[in-house]
Amino acid sequence: MTPRLVVSDVDGTLITSQERVTQRLRDAIALLDGRAQFALATGRPPRWIFPILEQLPLRPVCVCANGAVLYDSANDKVLHATNLAPGAMRSIVRTAREALPGGCSVAVERVGESAFEHPETLFVVTPEYIHAWESSEHGVAEEEEILAKPAMKLLLRSEHLTASQMLEAVGPHIPAELAHVTFSFDGGLLEVSAPGVVKAHALKILAEDLGIDREDVLAFGDMPNDIEMLRWAGHGVAMANADPRVKKAADEVTAANDDFGVARVLERIFS
Repeated sequence: MTPRLVVSDVDGTLITSQERVTQRLRDAIALLDGRAQFALATGRPPRWIFPILEQLPLRPVCVCANGAVLYDSANDKVLHATNLAPGAMRSIVRTAREALPGGCSVAVERVGESAFEHPETLFVVTPEYIHAWESSEHGVAEEEEILAKPAMKLLLRSEHLTASQMLEAVGPHIPAELAHVTFSFDGGLLEVSAPGVVKAHALKILAEDLGIDREDVLAFGDMPNDIEMLRWAGHGVAMANADPRVKKAADEVTAANDDFGVARVLERIFS
């Protein structure tokens, strides 16, 4: 297989555990020049991908927020966005609180016209929300206000459970026609998107825009939010450090992100 589109997850896949893009990987991506398109697919919103983009030799189109947003990083332009409706978010929060021991706190990610809009309007948390990682760029509002406007992603946070445990408790009670629930790291945080919105959702839109068939797509990932993308792509590659469910969904398992896994595959195909 010689792919026409290569798409990679970011955290745990493209970058090292120190959040670096290695020189070997940059050189491997450069092999694609004129031969295949390169894209990113991440749970991160557009505003959180520039520390990665600054390390790359190009500015790709990015599938962001687990497929809720298709973002042209070269032109700082949102190409497509899908939001969760307020009523759906309120219903999900009620269901999650009933299902989760100790309940949960909530936050939302919204998308603007630019990745550089004030972060306080794009990432909004309730006063009791405990961040899963350090954040100084967010807004704070009461839950009623937060859930009153559409959002590209609803975040459910528990200090007492892992994300796997949260999904096991909440997942069966959220109908697929209401929302899609997943996680991108296991630290007590569920990510909720509109129905059918997964990374593969936006990747399909991108491939159609480029005139590329799914059989000509090569995809890399490591966490459950990558599963649909790896299954949809003509060839899905899981990292050695991937969740076991991701490895099962993939066509191939490569080396870990700290052992040049993505670079090894690209070198084999394009060298």
